[in-house]
Amino acid sequence: MMRCDGLVAVVTGGGSGIGLACVRAFAAAGARVGVLDLELSGVPEGPGVLGVRADVADRSSLSAAVASVAAAFGGIDILVNNAGISAVGTVEDDDDEQWGRVLDVNVSGVARTSAVTLPYLRRSAAAAIVNISSIAATVGLPRRALYSASKGAVHALTLAMAADLVTDGVRVNCVAPGTVDTPWVARLLAGAADPSAEKRQLASRQPTGRLVTADEVAAAVVYLASPATGSVTGSSLPVDGGMSGLRLPAPVPPAAGPAEPGA
Repeated sequence: MMRCDGLVAVVTGGGSGIGLACVRAFAAAGARVGVLDLELSGVPEGPGVLGVRADVADRSSLSAAVASVAAAFGGIDILVNNAGISAVGTVEDDDDEQWGRVLDVNVSGVARTSAVTLPYLRRSAAAAIVNISSIAATVGLPRRALYSASKGAVHALTLAMAADLVTDGVRVNCVAPGTVDTPWVARLLAGAADPSAEKRQLASRQPTGRLVTADEVAAAVVYLASPATGSVTGSSLPVDGGMSGLRLPAPVPPAAGPAEPGA
């Protein structure tokens, strides 16, 4: 495992799903972790973990939360911009209010949180930002117009931030997961006519034939944040079961056998 001994990481949306897996992975790698979320009931208790209620759509709450983590742990070295919300539908399905809300949380939230954390990151000798993008940023998925647009923006924002901050010693990368088996996806599946069939369909579109686990995404996040990858910046690391890069032949149905007598 990549080590982050003595470093301080901040994870937005760290109360569940991928964010919570990141909190646990950073703690296992030797880091102290500040968890920023609206719901903190799932945050593990411990001397190296601090949960702070914060809303990535509210700059003042972010500023206060980040300052409290820095005060408690003596600084901040790593920021994981994980908080986000979903949207399902075509461009005809989501109204202007929904577009504004999703883009504000998923895109402006990344910029907002980064901006209030950068004064602390610039003081670190091992500063890193890891944004959570998505396979939806680069692969067209049906009924994900708004969500895909937001994650495409996160991908582009990652590259722009990396260019702006490289001379400040702050590395910026992103992880692009496929469909991850999280409570978020479970809630989406619950609205389907046949949740089990929908889950099988989601798993089958990834060449590995299964959903990605939150722990697998967290391992990639820790890898990119670790000082051991100090020359990696401006990159997007897919954790998608091969969905973005592999084109496997479709299964061939078995040939029909000879007709039974009397058929």
